[in-house]
Amino acid sequence: MAIKITGTGSYIPSTVEKNENFYNHEFLNADGSSINSTNEVIVEKFKAITGIQERRYIKEDLLNSDIGFFAAEKAIENANIDKETIDYIIVAHNYGDVKHESQQSDTVPSIASRIKHLLKIRNPKCVGYDILFGCPGWLEGVIQAKAFIASGIAKRCLVIGTETLSRVVDKHDRDSMIYSDGAGAVIVERTEEVGGIIAHETATFTYDEAHFIYFGETNHPEITDQRRYIKMYGRKIYEFAITNVPKALKTCLDNSGIDIKDVKKILIHQANEKMDEAIVKRFYELYDMPMPDGIMPMTINMLGNSSVATVPTLYDMILNGKLENQRISKGDIIIFASVGAGMNINAVVYQQ
Repeated sequence: MAIKITGTGSYIPSTVEKNENFYNHEFLNADGSSINSTNEVIVEKFKAITGIQERRYIKEDLLNSDIGFFAAEKAIENANIDKETIDYIIVAHNYGDVKHESQQSDTVPSIASRIKHLLKIRNPKCVGYDILFGCPGWLEGVIQAKAFIASGIAKRCLVIGTETLSRVVDKHDRDSMIYSDGAGAVIVERTEEVGGIIAHETATFTYDEAHFIYFGETNHPEITDQRRYIKMYGRKIYEFAITNVPKALKTCLDNSGIDIKDVKKILIHQANEKMDEAIVKRFYELYDMPMPDGIMPMTINMLGNSSVATVPTLYDMILNGKLENQRISKGDIIIFASVGAGMNINAVVYQQ
């Protein structure tokens, strides 16, 4: 008996926003002062650090709940289940439904209720709720689904990570180039197979770290509206992540009883290519080992950082052969991991 992911689905928006499209932006420092570099230099430095060459944005007529629904439909179809048998719909996001050019987020009803409505599920015992857990939200939803199923109060859960960060970025902030849109979904249920979720680890750091990512004003001093945007202290996040995420990965793997040499892939939340490489490299250093080639599949170069959607979309793409030279086979040991606003960290050791 195992608690496993039996179906996956994702939605990758069709609108491609390339780095060159930011050449005409007016980037400013946090204090509103001018940056002593051309946009071409700013964008090139950004690419060198983050690895991002392009990202995806949703079309103007779509909402976060819409793309979460698209991913959920695919996961349900992939799992070949009756949608009326789903016990919980757990939706991770951070900003709700933000209409194009709107100054307000809409979270009533919840995104989970909206997606259940769009799926046309009649069963009232199918309970939908949202998670606000930063970028690790989808993975925390999987951990919660496992707990529900292990306790016997649920047999099958739909876990979705969906986000439209393009609707909450400050175009005068260089960090706006990081963020993107997307959605990923999985069905988690008890099966007769072996493997599945073997161990998990979750931690929240708030003593000094709670506001490393926050909602703040635009960098432009002449804009006085009340709109707020996603902001972060990038250097602090980098130092926090490379220090604490490797430790969480090690704790999770040690608790699983799996030998690190048996790990085939690490699917990590993708916010910054150099940061992720440093995290995984330090993780292997804890075992006095070099980081293996190809252990960390990446999509950030073409999809950017879609927050809660990065890990489930990456997983779905690999399983469906949509990521070159990457494969996950039955029986493979993989690690899911994420770090983000809160500051929250989590990890799951999983056997395919």
